[in-house]
Amino acid sequence: MLPRLDQPIVAIATAPGRGAVGIVRVSGPSVSALVQAVCGRPLKPREATYLPFLAADGSAIDQGLAIHFPAPHSFTGEDVLELQAHGGPVVLQLLLARCLEAGAQHDPATGKPRLAGLRVAEPGEFTERAFLNDKIDLAQAEAIADLIDASTEAAARSASRSLSGEFSREIHALRDALIHLRMLVEATLDFPEEEIDFLQKADAQGQLKRLRETLARVMQRARQGALLREGIKVVIAGQPNAGKSSLLNALAGAELAIVTPIPGTTRDVVSQTIQIEGVPLHVIDTAGLRESDDHVEKIGIARAWGQIENADAVLFLHDLTRSAQADYAAGDAVIAAMLAEKLPPSVPVIDVWNKVDLAVSTPSPSGRGLGWEHAIRLSAKTGEGLDDLRKKLLEAAGWQAAPEGVYIARERHVQALRRVEEHLQQATAHLAAEAQALDLLAEELRLAQNALNEITGEFTSDDLLGVIFSSFCIGK
Repeated sequence: MLPRLDQPIVAIATAPGRGAVGIVRVSGPSVSALVQAVCGRPLKPREATYLPFLAADGSAIDQGLAIHFPAPHSFTGEDVLELQAHGGPVVLQLLLARCLEAGAQHDPATGKPRLAGLRVAEPGEFTERAFLNDKIDLAQAEAIADLIDASTEAAARSASRSLSGEFSREIHALRDALIHLRMLVEATLDFPEEEIDFLQKADAQGQLKRLRETLARVMQRARQGALLREGIKVVIAGQPNAGKSSLLNALAGAELAIVTPIPGTTRDVVSQTIQIEGVPLHVIDTAGLRESDDHVEKIGIARAWGQIENADAVLFLHDLTRSAQADYAAGDAVIAAMLAEKLPPSVPVIDVWNKVDLAVSTPSPSGRGLGWEHAIRLSAKTGEGLDDLRKKLLEAAGWQAAPEGVYIARERHVQALRRVEEHLQQATAHLAAEAQALDLLAEELRLAQNALNEITGEFTSDDLLGVIFSSFCIGK
């Protein structure tokens, strides 16, 4: 359910905890009376004024900067007041309480509450109001949260591009071309008796082909942007003592997991997020996979398989020093068979042969059936081969574009673009048919446009808006 958008709102707009500066933000239809009560005087529009923030008895709660942004020239499109005070949590709570108190008090001049209905904002409500008042579209609103949550420099830069409207402009260009094509089709449907074939004269097939080519480029960049935002989940799997924990430590550059020669040391999941060329990778170390009678180890192995089944990529780690042992090879073969059974073909399994620094000889690839010709040989101890593994992980993730050319995107954007692609594919088939099904063609183009509009929020359900903005922090 959407919040009550006709009521004024107030919230602390800076992160919890202590800091040099903290901000209390108010947004509503008119905040002039509240400005007078809290600041003691009117403020010049969009000009920072240093003054005391007043309590109900006229004493100073704190001193800082106050800025009044009259509507519609503000972030939300409404009247906005920002109070920039010292960043102590007690000071900010006092300011928040003072704003609520002053809003409820009656103005002596009018006899009415200064800001009737003033309440604490819901998560993301300031940004939601900016979207609903056409200050930003939905893709830009999501980019604000993505910029705050960015875990890498590349993700932050890409989110900034989306916030500036790069992604939205691409979507609007696609939509405009689609609307033009729809217009031609609708004209042909409305005037079937005309001798002029509107579609043929306007090169409708060529327009549709170019539209699909442009869509393919946008989809490729959106998939890269989704990778920057979401990252990929990489699970390290293999038999005990293959060096899984050592590999996690080597990739993370820190001693995160306990490493001992004792088989079964890792009993639970250990994870760490790393980045390769700006792409976040959530690397997970799991318990060694083997038959065990130890109750605790069995729980760890069950959790390992649970992580593997939800992985975006699996590093199947083998021990080169034990490659000639029949029982070890048999154990690897069993794990390989289970991976093939449990994982869909879309999840890549990368064979990694560890302890190359200790191996006396290289095992023969014949009869292994573990993708030796595509395997990575490395030493988690010395670091040899780690760069090859990093490149292989980026390849498995589908990373292709340079970060400078990517805008941030979400999985819902990618899914919407895929639906556009499917509808345009159907439209192409209808247009190419000998007995052109123009009514079906028009419907596919309409559905494609609706899917595009979902990205920027021009055709979006209230339920989706509730899900999106509830993930924001309060005060944003």
